[in-house]
Amino acid sequence: MTQLPLSPLDILHAIEQIARQAGAAILEVYGSDFEVRGKEDASPVTAADERGEAIILAGLRNLTPGIPIVAEEEVAAGRVPEIDRVFWLVDPLDGTKEFISRNGEFTVNIALIVDGRPALGVVFAPALDRMFVGSEGNGAYVDEHGKRRPITCRRPPEEGLTVVASRSHGDAAALETFLAGRSVAHTRSAGSSLKLCLVASGEADVYPRLGRTMEWDIAAGHAVLAAAGGRIETVADHTPLRYGKPGFDNPHFAAWGEDA
Repeated sequence: MTQLPLSPLDILHAIEQIARQAGAAILEVYGSDFEVRGKEDASPVTAADERGEAIILAGLRNLTPGIPIVAEEEVAAGRVPEIDRVFWLVDPLDGTKEFISRNGEFTVNIALIVDGRPALGVVFAPALDRMFVGSEGNGAYVDEHGKRRPITCRRPPEEGLTVVASRSHGDAAALETFLAGRSVAHTRSAGSSLKLCLVASGEADVYPRLGRTMEWDIAAGHAVLAAAGGRIETVADHTPLRYGKPGFDNPHFAAWGEDA
């Protein structure tokens, strides 16, 4: 059985720094005339993905030696570790399409999974200087431009839900079907795992994802959301989303705020 070498809070503070280091390297590429390449699944990849992941892998291996790390570019290269009840999920650059379009809505995602649940996670948007952090039993907070404040999900207002949808992967017909019969006041678009963080911070009430995602895409945001009082459940049977699934694919899901 894998034992954590540090307390969850000590680990959390350490991965905040790792995420910032990766974010700095990503911003160096962001400010350059970078090349966009295609992976085998036709998704785009840049030097920023690779540099960010290298920094995170080195940092996590030093911090928690022996705990497996499932990272997007490592998996794409065929390097998939055997996982135990405790493992890391890493997406060094979530929202590569947002990175390429230079709208700033891309994130560094690092999450620790324990017994199928995201126990703690950090979502860092380096271009926006906005970091979301959450862990079981310790709540969630956002650090913006050096100022830190706690965040919690909100109860949906009487006027109706604020729905957040993917900027780059939307399915308007599927979203309309999902929302049928619900009172919706506003719909907004956002990139990367920032959508989960908007629900966690009370800026939105629900994020339905009705398309393909991988576990590393959402685990860190899920950790922040859960720590803020929200939840993610599958669309098909309304059960809690779990991690460590074969192939690391997610079913369609919905992320909800408090009592939404």
